[in-house]
Amino acid sequence: MEPTYTVGPIEQFMVEDHVRLDRLLQDSLRPDGSIERDTYAQFRHDLLRHISMEEKVLLRYAREKRGGEPLPVARQLRVDHGEIAKLLVPSPTPALVAALLELLGRHNALEEGPGALYAACDALALNEAPLVVAQLREVPSVPVAPHYDGPDHDRVLRR
Repeated sequence: MEPTYTVGPIEQFMVEDHVRLDRLLQDSLRPDGSIERDTYAQFRHDLLRHISMEEKVLLRYAREKRGGEPLPVARQLRVDHGEIAKLLVPSPTPALVAALLELLGRHNALEEGPGALYAACDALALNEAPLVVAQLREVPSVPVAPHYDGPDHDRVLRR
């Protein structure tokens, strides 16, 4: 009989945030195909904070617990975080939201479930997991710049 997978405190907290973020993004999509700007702005802000939680708390914590060795998935997560951040720069369009949904779907699979980022952090934390969750809760709001739709950004997105 195969052991059942138990979700730890870190994974539970972060997955609940994924669900909340997914709901915000879906709620920003109007039936006519346009984007509800205030809801999207909240999503954008909160997603950048979520990325900050992963970068400044989880990836750093895991590296420290592993004696300075980053988790094998850390490099790909950082690449994805950069791609996500690039998609958050221009004003939202239905095509941009579709690209975000596709990227977030792939990215979240690296974080959720057995052997993924959050489970690895829970395994490293053991009894410290509630303290790590407390650190995640304390990550401050991140400053968010206005959207930029200039020609230089189009070039960056194409890369």
